[in-house]
Amino acid sequence: MLKHLTVAIVFLCLLTAATVADEELSVQSALAKRIIDPQLPLREVQAYAESHVLPMSEPDSVAEWETYIESVRKEVLDKVVFRGEGRKWRSIPTQVQWLETIDGGPGYRIRKLRYEVVPGMWVAALLYEPDQLNGRVPVVMNVNGHDRADGKAADYKQLRCINQAKRGMLALNVEWLGMGQLATAGFSHYSMNQMNLCGTSGLAPFYLAMSRGLDILLQHENADPARVAVAGLSGGGWQTIFISSLDKRVTLANPVAGYSSFLTRGRYQSDLGDSEQTPCDLAMIADYTHLTAMLAPRPALLTKNAEDNCCFRAEHALPPLLHAAQPVYELYGKPANLRYHINHDPGTHNFGLDNRQQLYGMFGDFFFAGDRSFDAAEIPSDAEVKSKEDLFVELPAGNLDFNTLALKLSDNLNRSLPNSAGALNAWQTEHRKRLRKTVRAKKFDVLPIRQSQNESATLSAAWWWLRMNGDWTVPVVELSVPGTKPTKLAVVLSDDGKSAASEQVQRLLKSRHRVLAIDPFYFGESKITERDFLYAILVASVGDRPLGIQASQLVAAARWAREEFQCDEVTIAAAGPRTSVIALTAAGLSANAIDAVQVHDCPGSLREFIEQNQGANQMPEMLCFGLLKDFDVAQLVALAAPRAVTIAAASERLRTELAAISTTKSLSNAFLSD
Repeated sequence: MLKHLTVAIVFLCLLTAATVADEELSVQSALAKRIIDPQLPLREVQAYAESHVLPMSEPDSVAEWETYIESVRKEVLDKVVFRGEGRKWRSIPTQVQWLETIDGGPGYRIRKLRYEVVPGMWVAALLYEPDQLNGRVPVVMNVNGHDRADGKAADYKQLRCINQAKRGMLALNVEWLGMGQLATAGFSHYSMNQMNLCGTSGLAPFYLAMSRGLDILLQHENADPARVAVAGLSGGGWQTIFISSLDKRVTLANPVAGYSSFLTRGRYQSDLGDSEQTPCDLAMIADYTHLTAMLAPRPALLTKNAEDNCCFRAEHALPPLLHAAQPVYELYGKPANLRYHINHDPGTHNFGLDNRQQLYGMFGDFFFAGDRSFDAAEIPSDAEVKSKEDLFVELPAGNLDFNTLALKLSDNLNRSLPNSAGALNAWQTEHRKRLRKTVRAKKFDVLPIRQSQNESATLSAAWWWLRMNGDWTVPVVELSVPGTKPTKLAVVLSDDGKSAASEQVQRLLKSRHRVLAIDPFYFGESKITERDFLYAILVASVGDRPLGIQASQLVAAARWAREEFQCDEVTIAAAGPRTSVIALTAAGLSANAIDAVQVHDCPGSLREFIEQNQGANQMPEMLCFGLLKDFDVAQLVALAAPRAVTIAAASERLRTELAAISTTKSLSNAFLSD
């Protein structure tokens, strides 16, 4: 099938060389020796992210602030939320279907509804509606957080909605994507990054679920557009600040224990949020300090818990937000509109009685000002709390989730390949630029520091720190056979870290290579010890891409090695699906630093990560925003041409893909093994 390949198919065996005789220094012991401190990768990524978070603006006037925040709102919506297909979804009118109405309790009823977030994706909601409605009344969108089991049926959320309805308000109880009725594997919040891979923001469905909820509330004939509130706990607190800062229809906001500054998140691991809370590129446009200040001059109650056992504890999360927002509220002459509450009873992660009554107090002050009969004490309603079954809302069969939506998006991508040898150079020039832009490639200056070295009769080893732009320390083991001067060099990396690459290293040493075993960002010694993938999400939010950092580290290491060791040929050898893609990306980024690529267990297509429902928590760098839009594995191989690319254990899928380009003589020296 691949008879037109310029080099015949070969079988690539990972041979196990004879064990080095010296017991004190062996390939395995050299690779296993720790080079960097286990906490260094965490400290470096924290420092890197912190240095890239956009600082808070300090306006001198309301006019200056308004001009600034309008540009910020537009940028966040255009460049973060509504990228790719999101631009089309944004303009689609909200589709709502009203279903049955059930008895609520004294003075109110519950109307079931579902509405379409994006084409084919529906969410469930409940409208708590007073029996007697006269004129315009306040409306509240109640959003919930990570209550996977109960979702919209959580008792503390029901009690909030019931109390709002009993006070004559319209209360919308919206199911959150991935929770309650939508608690499926395809709605995992880390699966939204699969949409990112296709070039469409996975944040768009989250935002549209909220904005369309407001649409539904404000379409009610009794809705008062001057009294529109949003409130929620945890992930609901994130929803509250996000929609309230960006949608000026919201006139009162109460985010409860739901967010903190990106600077705070980097320092306090408990605050590192899911993919939607740390979306791609947001931190380079606005921090959550900006979003908080953008609420001004509208009434806002920032609620944090004193002993929060989840996240966003008051003592570290609240002060930076107040420091940013208070001066802006003062500019407007409305400092009393910004309020905060620190909950001590129970003080844990909650929207319990104390926190709910603080919200009711805000309603009294701002929505029912002058009404002496208004009482902020909760109206006892425990007997009216209903079961999940009672509140179940039927959703359409085949309802899309993040995973199935990403599959649909990936079906419609139209990637190109060069169709002739003459078209190759132009195609590569254009696509190399696209790849650099997509992965946000870096040009790293390398400061090499030899940490230690050792030699036996059969093996010479040196352990290096490669400092890159002063930001990253990449650990490298240099291995060679004593008494030789290899002209060929191989940079080896593995999904399991360099310590797992001994067989591959021994094979290369036997074939007279100098070997550099390397752990780029996120692998082996460079792996962050706790909550690692959340830092990858944070790196993407400050405007970079983990894949770009990793591939750029490989390119920089290859350039340094060529000069340091005066070698004629540099090969990148990777084992595992993740490092295989990183190696091919590195070769695609640079036309001259890398002479050949060898990969083992390379995926046949990046789409496999979607088909397998791999989330950002499993493949943090592979779901790189927009990568699949222009590049799949075949395109990365084509970018490497005419350099040799050896693919061991190639899947049938990849063979088929490469067959499309193999007819072009000299397109790529692609070796495929069985």
